[in-house]
Amino acid sequence: MVRRALTPEARDRGRRLGLVLRRARGDRSITDVASAAGVSPETLRKIETGRLATPSFAIVAAVATSLDLSLDTVAAEAFAPATAATDTAR
Repeated sequence: MVRRALTPEARDRGRRLGLVLRRARGDRSITDVASAAGVSPETLRKIETGRLATPSFAIVAAVATSLDLSLDTVAAEAFAPATAATDTAR
């Protein structure tokens, strides 16, 4: 099965998701957070940098839980329209 190319909107959502998770991680090491979430540090790094724009819900939920971040907050910040997310980031 061939995976379809991501739309520009999907790539933007992936970047916003990465920014939300990176901001929530703060000073914690990527290794500690990834370990707590049960994912590899490289997977978390790819999500945070937007290179993995569409991680599975289970991975997002695990990372959010390890950061004490509610999924409501993740959704509001990462999946809001681009203009709202940009305004929040300022």
